[in-house]
Amino acid sequence: MSELEQLRENIFQFRDQRNWQQFHNPKDLALSLSLEASELLELFQWKTSEEAVEKNLDKMKEELADVLIYAILFANETDMDLVNIINNKLQKNNRKYPIEKFAGKNTKYNEI
Repeated sequence: MSELEQLRENIFQFRDQRNWQQFHNPKDLALSLSLEASELLELFQWKTSEEAVEKNLDKMKEELADVLIYAILFANETDMDLVNIINNKLQKNNRKYPIEKFAGKNTKYNEI
C-alpha cells in the first residue's frame, strides 16, 4: 500500500468511526475545502510572507492538513483518482506553459 493509499485509509477510518460520511456530499466538502483554504490564507493577512510563516507555521500545517483532508474526501465522494487527475493537470500545464517561454517568468499564458 502506498503512503497516499494509507493516508486515505486513515482519513476514512477517522470519518467512519464518527459516522460523518453521511454529511460528506460534494457540495459540503467543496465548501469546507474553501473555508479551510481561507483559514490558511488568513494567517498571511497584514503580514509579509516571512512574518506569517515565522509566526504561524504550526497553525499553517494544521490548516494545510485540513485542506488536504477535505480534498481527499471530495475526490473520494466524486470517484476521482487523485494521482490520475494531478498527472493529467501537470500534462495540461506542461503544454500550456512550455519551459522555453515561461521559465523564470510569473506571467499568465495569455500575457505573453
